[in-house]
Amino acid sequence: MLSLGRIPLANSLVEPGKVNGDDRYPLDVVRCTACTLVQITESVPPETLFRTYSYVSSYSETFLEHARRFAASAIADLSLGPESLVVEPASNDGYLLQCFSAAGVPALGIEPAENVAAVARTRGIETVSEFLDEALASEIVAARGEADLVVANNVLAHVPDLHGFVAALATLAGDSGVVVVEVPYLCDLVDRIEFDTIYHEHLSYFTLTSLIPVFDAQGLVVSGVERLSVHGGSLRVRASRHGSRDESVQQLLGEELAWGVGGRERLDRFAEAVGTLRHQLHDYVSGLVDEGASVAAYGAAAKGVVLANVCELDAGLVQFVADLNPDKQGKLLPGVRIPVEAPESLAQQVPDYCLLFAWNLADEIVAQQSDYLNRGGRFVAPVPAPWVIAG
Repeated sequence: MLSLGRIPLANSLVEPGKVNGDDRYPLDVVRCTACTLVQITESVPPETLFRTYSYVSSYSETFLEHARRFAASAIADLSLGPESLVVEPASNDGYLLQCFSAAGVPALGIEPAENVAAVARTRGIETVSEFLDEALASEIVAARGEADLVVANNVLAHVPDLHGFVAALATLAGDSGVVVVEVPYLCDLVDRIEFDTIYHEHLSYFTLTSLIPVFDAQGLVVSGVERLSVHGGSLRVRASRHGSRDESVQQLLGEELAWGVGGRERLDRFAEAVGTLRHQLHDYVSGLVDEGASVAAYGAAAKGVVLANVCELDAGLVQFVADLNPDKQGKLLPGVRIPVEAPESLAQQVPDYCLLFAWNLADEIVAQQSDYLNRGGRFVAPVPAPWVIAG
């Protein structure tokens, strides 16, 4: 349904002076006509992608607040306490589990990236540095018992073996535990032309229609679903072995059917829109530079790498990209070699325009950068079309 060409791995920032490190892989998107699942064709080994990981959730106050709200709600809804257990695969730096731990609820993280797992441990979060599979799930249950809550946020899209991973979630939850999964939502991605959220770590792009068969196959009943604004539009799905579907599930399935989830018309229109936007954004930025304006960007995250490479925005057009994560500062975006600097560089250098690679955090970034705005800077959102949102 869509080809974005050959793109570097989105979270593999490059050290300055390094000759290689920009290895490119095909980024092609296809749809299964049987189950409707949208997925990419190239599967990069997880060991390559995730053993060292540059994405750290705690650098975003938006995500921290999202985690706090979810933890408080789950503790109340499930009556979690000192005798309970919460397990989170892909627990990152413990940004979510610390909320449960602070409330006196025992928590266990599973995080294969050693660098971020180490950060979680400094926060007192017990963390297993392995990839979750059924064998590891069985070991955890044997040692700790079944979990009352298993949380898998923004990881299901990353796993090459969907059924094996969901089977592991079911093992962790056992007969009475609850599984809660958050995934980016395909319908929002398509409607908002969020092509930059397509990258090699994201193997699958879900609707509720494509998710339910995976859960059904592992004996988990999807009992409820919520639409969330986080990450440009997400679904939160709740499942358990003995649940029953509530009205939210039937309603969203009906909405997806009306949207066209079983056909290709929407996806064809999306591909056309992406083709238009990639040229429109390149022409917009190069036009600013041709007129003598200076352009920077904010957010050295995966979507920024994809957007810059697909739209051919290199260091000749974008002077630098600001990012709060000190581990990224001083490095270069792969493929386009744009240097990463601290956020203070915006107010210090005052580029005329700052392209929001991290457009999903626009409100947070704009609020933090009042000095830059007061000195005449302007923020530009790149999707669904380039437009000045502040300044």
